[in-house]
Amino acid sequence: MNLVPVTTDSILVGQPLPCALLDQNGVLLASPGFMVGSRQELEVMVGKRSQIYIDADQTENLRRSYVNRLNNLVLEDKSLGQIAEVQVSPYDARPSKSVDTDNDAADWLYLQHQAHALLRDQQGDTFLPRLERLQNDLERETLRNPDGALFALIHLSGSEIRHYSATHAMLVCVMCCLAARDVLRWPAAHVRALSSAALTMNISMTELQDRLAAQKEPPNPAQLKLIHSHAPRSVDLLQQMGVSDVLWLEAVLNHSAKSPGPLAPRSDGQRLARLIQRADMFAARMSPRVTRAPEAPGVAMQSCYFDENKQIDEAGAALIKAVGIYSPGTYVKLSSQEVAVVVKRGLNTTMPKVAVLINRHGMPTGEPIVRDTSQAEYRITSSVPFREVKVTHTLERLMSLTRQVMAERPW
Repeated sequence: MNLVPVTTDSILVGQPLPCALLDQNGVLLASPGFMVGSRQELEVMVGKRSQIYIDADQTENLRRSYVNRLNNLVLEDKSLGQIAEVQVSPYDARPSKSVDTDNDAADWLYLQHQAHALLRDQQGDTFLPRLERLQNDLERETLRNPDGALFALIHLSGSEIRHYSATHAMLVCVMCCLAARDVLRWPAAHVRALSSAALTMNISMTELQDRLAAQKEPPNPAQLKLIHSHAPRSVDLLQQMGVSDVLWLEAVLNHSAKSPGPLAPRSDGQRLARLIQRADMFAARMSPRVTRAPEAPGVAMQSCYFDENKQIDEAGAALIKAVGIYSPGTYVKLSSQEVAVVVKRGLNTTMPKVAVLINRHGMPTGEPIVRDTSQAEYRITSSVPFREVKVTHTLERLMSLTRQVMAERPW
């Protein structure tokens, strides 16, 4: 039997179970048709087990039940906050993964959707628990597979405008946390506040950000007013939803400030804000708009290396050291005339590990060809914008490609 883990949030209270619930050994906990009377009853059923499961063959039944649940809430005219609260994935792993798989891939499209729903919900009732859940997911991935996290978010940021604000926030969050943790060695509490601030810095203009990404005209005066006032409005909104963390709020308040200079003389919250500001600028430059193409990620990254006075920026330098000038998910041209995608950061910020997708004759490669760009014949000569890469792959395909390369050629 192939078991798939599920969340308790996917179990409908007061309705017949669409499939059997099992423990990790396949022992039956509840039969199909059994009706769970309350959340307390469900907790008793689960007991001390860390996970419950269903047969992989029954995932479609659970998915259908889950979708019906959401549809009913919409028909009942429930608030966005109530609907978003049940938008917890029915699966704790992708349905195709069995319980003995140790390296289940993160579902980045699902995380993107969750972040989008979170940032557009201003009801407040469930905001903080859902934010914590998203933060935990991102933290787990940046610890377990930082190259994969960067790859997914840089790919999504550079290749589409759908859910722009949410994708932007997640990328800034991951970049900042890697720099704060691995380069600047900030305390864990500061990294957590940094994560919170990066995800919520633009919460007062999430809808506007998404609209502007698809808008052909420049911002009108009313939109410019909202943009210029969004930082204090985001702070006000967060406080209304129960946020009292001083570092978090100070970082959000100052995240748009253009304040060159070293980090040491600043307050803790202002240091967080400066790191966010530099990552924010990088992510914005490499993201497409309807009216313009994105900059190549290497070019966007180098732009944050120098501050407003054309001096080396301490926060920008920390970001580059953490994620590399050529970060996972970016495309590059090699001295061999091949076009490759970066799959892993190297010991040197300019010499990552890559997988060739287009050969020197401009033809797609059947299987990725691993190259070490520290070798002279495969040095990176330039960044390649997303729009110029003629090979089209889904994110899932690219992520599986990188996992394959990483598994075959450990570094």
